[in-house]
Amino acid sequence: MKKDYSKRITPDYITSLEPNEIFVFGSNLAGMHGGGAARTARLYFGAVLGNGDGPQGQSYAIPTMQGGVDTIKPYVDKFIAYAKAHPELTFLVTPIGCGIAGFSPSDIAPLFSKAASVDNVHLPQCFWDILD
Repeated sequence: MKKDYSKRITPDYITSLEPNEIFVFGSNLAGMHGGGAARTARLYFGAVLGNGDGPQGQSYAIPTMQGGVDTIKPYVDKFIAYAKAHPELTFLVTPIGCGIAGFSPSDIAPLFSKAASVDNVHLPQCFWDILD
């Protein structure tokens, strides 16, 4: 029987956050945050220039620009562990790696398979479609 993830879908457009919500975005290791969701994170949710990995302000950076999917997996695993350790927060994962980095949801969604059991992690609908 399929689990109902409908309450754990990241909105397509995020313009504001509740105090307990964290904007999760794809980054580059240099933390340039110049375009896409990374730019949004820098302008609105406290992402720090020069910091390409981990929590910062009301956001969380996952590096996606350094190579293939295999180079992204350790950062996703680190994020999932962080989310588990912070159940008081809700993590709104954007379609990381599926914009400027050039990956498809079918490349990236499987990296989040362990997040399906972490109730405070919300994923884009395109990731749920692949995971379900």
